[in-house]
Amino acid sequence: MSFDRGNERGGFSGGRPREFHKAICSECKKECEVPFKPSGDRPIYCKDCYSKRKDSGR
Repeated sequence: MSFDRGNERGGFSGGRPREFHKAICSECKKECEVPFKPSGDRPIYCKDCYSKRKDSGR
């Protein structure tokens, strides 16, 4: 009998690869992917725009 414990394939919780979702950046309007499902009630930023906002303190 064989049991799939999940560890060999990334585990059941913390080791699982993230699921990414396509989104449009609210600032530059480029398509990007985010590690959460956008709900539409908050702005989404691509990696570049997020870094710019974070560095500027906004």
